[in-house]
Amino acid sequence: MARKPTPTLTEAELRIMEIIWKLGEATVRDIHEAFPFKGRLAYNTVLTTVRILERKGHLSHTKDGRAHLYRPLSTREDARRQAVRHIVRSFFRGSPPLLLRSMLTDEDLTDEEIEQLRQMIDEFETGE
Repeated sequence: MARKPTPTLTEAELRIMEIIWKLGEATVRDIHEAFPFKGRLAYNTVLTTVRILERKGHLSHTKDGRAHLYRPLSTREDARRQAVRHIVRSFFRGSPPLLLRSMLTDEDLTDEEIEQLRQMIDEFETGE
């Protein structure tokens, strides 16, 4: 039985998307070679993951001779938003304030980071 696709990027998908975002467009070979040798995935794993990313709507391709040239359809910011929405829905009953409360109580935030959060909220409220 096939696994249900995840709504957000998996760790392997994110690693590949980071390379494509950096390069702008790439073949599977380009992506494979861009991995550091120590963390390199098998070529077929890269190919399979790129095809999954295309099915999920994160990539598109054009033919470049015999190869496919992949381009991102989503940005890093799109991926961040999707991941945060998924976390808020899945773990915080759809409540952003619960997420923020968890961050404030569970994380070792510095006074500077808390002040940055306050400033972001103030800027959001005033439309700056």
